[in-house]
Amino acid sequence: MTLETFPVINASLNGASAVLLLAGFVLIKKGRIVAHVTMMLSALVTSTAFLGCYLVYHYLRWKHGIKITPFPPSRIRPIYLTILTSHTILAIVILPLIALTLTRAIRKQWNLHRSIASITFPLWFYVSVTGVLIYYMLYHLAPRLVR
Repeated sequence: MTLETFPVINASLNGASAVLLLAGFVLIKKGRIVAHVTMMLSALVTSTAFLGCYLVYHYLRWKHGIKITPFPPSRIRPIYLTILTSHTILAIVILPLIALTLTRAIRKQWNLHRSIASITFPLWFYVSVTGVLIYYMLYHLAPRLVR
């Protein structure tokens, strides 16, 4: 595995998390609790794997003195930076919310679990989807802008 493979792995893990989260949401609405739990735990695993890969990737870049990949100046850059900023802030905010939501489920505090999950789910889903969008914009769209 090379440094160049990390971004696509990270995007894939984010995409998988988004799909699993959406499936878990649909399943709980249908009353399929065991399937919901399976999807949500799977989303937790893929999101945790993403975070691990993301941290390793940035540590290795830092260790080798490789700077961040900049988005080129363009009319799209403010959109990219807005998405990146909201993604980054919510990625930090979502960590304790996920832990709290999971803790309330483990303790079978269903009313409390549902109340926090109604906040956690859309934020977690947004972070997962925008993670894929950021990857696409930075590694596929941006190179076309500098031609």
